[in-house]
Amino acid sequence: MAEEQKASVDAARRRFMHRSASTLGAAALMSLVPPGVRQAAWAAGSDAPEKKIVTIGFIPLTDCASVVMAAVNEFDKKYGIRIVPTKEASWASVRDKLVNGDIDASHVLYGLIYGLHLGVAGPKKDMAMLMALNHNGQAITLSKKLADAGVKDGATLAAHMKKDKREYTFAQTFPTGTHAMWIYYWLAANGIHPFKDAKAVVVPPPQMVANMRVGNMDGFCVGEPWGHRAIADGIGFTAITTQDIWKDHPEKVLGCTADFVKQNPNTARAMTAAIIDASRWIDASLSNRQKMAEVVAAPAYINTSVDVINQRILGRYTNGLGRTWDDPNHMKFYADSTVNMPYLSDGMWFLTQHRRWGLLKSDPDYLAVAKQINRIDLYREAATMAKASVVKDVMRTSKLMDGAVWDGKDPKKYAMSFPIRAA
Repeated sequence: MAEEQKASVDAARRRFMHRSASTLGAAALMSLVPPGVRQAAWAAGSDAPEKKIVTIGFIPLTDCASVVMAAVNEFDKKYGIRIVPTKEASWASVRDKLVNGDIDASHVLYGLIYGLHLGVAGPKKDMAMLMALNHNGQAITLSKKLADAGVKDGATLAAHMKKDKREYTFAQTFPTGTHAMWIYYWLAANGIHPFKDAKAVVVPPPQMVANMRVGNMDGFCVGEPWGHRAIADGIGFTAITTQDIWKDHPEKVLGCTADFVKQNPNTARAMTAAIIDASRWIDASLSNRQKMAEVVAAPAYINTSVDVINQRILGRYTNGLGRTWDDPNHMKFYADSTVNMPYLSDGMWFLTQHRRWGLLKSDPDYLAVAKQINRIDLYREAATMAKASVVKDVMRTSKLMDGAVWDGKDPKKYAMSFPIRAA
């Protein structure tokens, strides 16, 4: 009888294990394995990356740093992959290479991924956002010519434009991207319609300073170090930082096509974990940030002097008009893991602005689109692999410069709540 009971228990255990494997999947079962054994298994077992060498595009901007440092500091090796950062000339190039499969993933504008997914930023393509790469660290720069005319901020710019009527040109980096949304938001908050009162143009980030130097624009919005570079070159001044438009705003993300994730889920998880490690390393100390600045300043990456990068990356700001300050809300890459969560509400905010400015002709299912693109499931698995804490809530509440509060609860009403809009 005892032998029959033992055989029955063994059979039940085998059935349980079989059902568990089917239900939980490999990733969940791995959480039951000791960390040291698990690490080796991620790299060599059934969860081994399908693709061992991954090309990740980047634009020469300070916020490409976590992608670069994941490769330079070899955080990628820990997860069984090799990241090859590839320098791109423009966001349009990044878009085309992602769609065509010429690169596997990219450091990319939040709104570019959403624009592609909805077919308003190029050929419609299902996209995936694996993690947020940074918060803050962009700026709106106005020309020295405007400074000489007495303009110092948004309010004085609006007054000047009413008094000195001519065509004003403001540049951003991609029609559905973050910089377009920041400068439109800021102009509108100061009573300036970005399309009726001014001309909007697209210029690649590394070309912003050169174009302002020859008088092609009155202002631009771009990521660092190009805002600080304009001050160093004596051709412009910082009218506002983007963290003063929205404290801890989302900015660049790790993006790829949905097909890439479907075909290479383990590789997608591994490169996300490696970049989480790099993000944590950058934010761990000021000395790490200094080392990071020395690396990314090189010709292979941003191609500028270290001094142009390391001031603002350490939070030391000057606006080019005599004001200096220490900004606690400078560019962050990790911040106790709060940066990297791909919040659904952040993605929905970009959709509200695309709707506001007429890029979307009707209201999408805001939450459903965000759930399609932002791979919360994969991010959480990658954060667990990297032993990073994971923010539980996928929505967050933010207050922007004009007092408007965004919490993701009524996106349709929010999109139509602005007195200045195109739609």
